[in-house]
Amino acid sequence: MSTFTTPNLAEKDIRVVVGIDFGTTFSGFALANKANPGIIETHETWPDRKGHLKTNTALQYDEKWNVTKWGAPALASRPKRKKNSAAAVETKPVELFKLHLGEIEHSKKPPLPIGLDFRKAITDYLRQLSKLIKDTLKTRWPGLEFDRHVLKVMTVPAEYNEKARYTLRTCAYEAGLIDTMNSEHLEFTPEPEAAAIYCIKVLKEHSLQKENSFLIVDCGGGTVDLTVRILKENNKLTELTERTGDFCGGSYVDKEFLKYLEKQIGSAAMRMLEEKHYAQLQYLVQEFCAIVKLEFDGNNGFGTKEIDLEEVCPVLKQYVTGDMRDSMEEQEWMIQLDHNTVKGFFDPVVEKIITLIENQLSAAKNNISAMFMVGGFSESKYLFKRVKQKFDARVPIIAIPSDPIAAVVRGAVLYGMNMATIETRVLKRTYGLRLATRWKKGDPIERKTETGRIKYFKRIVKRGTEVPVDASFFQGVHPSYPEQTEMDFHIYTTPNEDGKYCDDDEMEHFGSMTIVS
Repeated sequence: MSTFTTPNLAEKDIRVVVGIDFGTTFSGFALANKANPGIIETHETWPDRKGHLKTNTALQYDEKWNVTKWGAPALASRPKRKKNSAAAVETKPVELFKLHLGEIEHSKKPPLPIGLDFRKAITDYLRQLSKLIKDTLKTRWPGLEFDRHVLKVMTVPAEYNEKARYTLRTCAYEAGLIDTMNSEHLEFTPEPEAAAIYCIKVLKEHSLQKENSFLIVDCGGGTVDLTVRILKENNKLTELTERTGDFCGGSYVDKEFLKYLEKQIGSAAMRMLEEKHYAQLQYLVQEFCAIVKLEFDGNNGFGTKEIDLEEVCPVLKQYVTGDMRDSMEEQEWMIQLDHNTVKGFFDPVVEKIITLIENQLSAAKNNISAMFMVGGFSESKYLFKRVKQKFDARVPIIAIPSDPIAAVVRGAVLYGMNMATIETRVLKRTYGLRLATRWKKGDPIERKTETGRIKYFKRIVKRGTEVPVDASFFQGVHPSYPEQTEMDFHIYTTPNEDGKYCDDDEMEHFGSMTIVS
């Protein structure tokens, strides 16, 4: 297996780099011109929304699967003060479709409307994003040729395998972000890697020097991704440990709140909200985030916060019945959230993040000079407090850089401007070839071919190996018979350190090639 150095910007006639953070719950983009690489503009004007660095990763369709709304307008709306508001059934938006790309249990992937494939949803969203990017570029630099002069750098979770990246590239092509499937004008970079590049400028603020290592904890809405990097000469970065991540972002706190709400109003009422009035439900979640989630710091002085369901989600009253209705009327339709209740929303999520950090520190043998927390969920006061309490004695510097929500997308632009910033990466998978040798006694009889051979996995490079980004790995092979003039090579990968056969569990076919003499 070989990887090759990407042509530099001048060779590809790149004039502008666009970083794209296509996230599970929120998405955004940033851009910079090669003539002024230090000036990075993060887009802040979205449909029906201004002054925000990201918009919701959500869509609404009509009955023919045409997109009618995207971003924030597709997801949440303030309830209208109408007595018959329950009569109007809202169109349920499609969201969290990016989770279908990840390797998570099928039961944890969000259901999609019948007839809608997750690839179409991703393509449709990227198409809307692509239109906005193109319109923005036209106003900044008229005459710019999008397919020729613009390099797109899309960030992906640390856990994504090649299959997920290929699917994302296919969707980007169908959405009009690139003009050919194999276009060199689209690059991928892991989200924590992009965040690490963004944080290079912060290192001097904390007096970090060459050979110091630092941990990036990228806390997004859906996923949390981590990487440990070492600062080298000329602001280059090498990777010390394998990138890791899990599905424990800020949206999982929202899910805990909704579980609690369901206990107060009943599962039937919650189901009706989700099916018929999803926009009001999401508006309720936004109120929870503004009043409770962003303010909670874990201190006893937090007190009790109230959410007025009559004001925030008036349609709910139509569906709550029986004892639960009596109880809610006694409470005047107010949901009261005290310290311990809110802490219970956070703790299952925070504990997962702490475990991820613990594992990275152990892998790095606790040789970490600083930890930087980025991403939207990193601004949680309670999360930051818990991380500081747990690791303050082991990590000298634990900090949140400015504009942490934009760290990944701005880092993507910086990576596109200078891909040589990344010197090494630690492989997350083992790579090898499917080869054949003579079957011998003791080998599984069911694997013996008609020609008396057996096919097996030959490892070329092991998971966990730190490799330069332009490294090459070689494996000598010989023809099976003297007259052979061409040979097919099948490359396989596995998350394990080695494998025996190419149909082992977790083994994946990476690609094929034919060499002709």
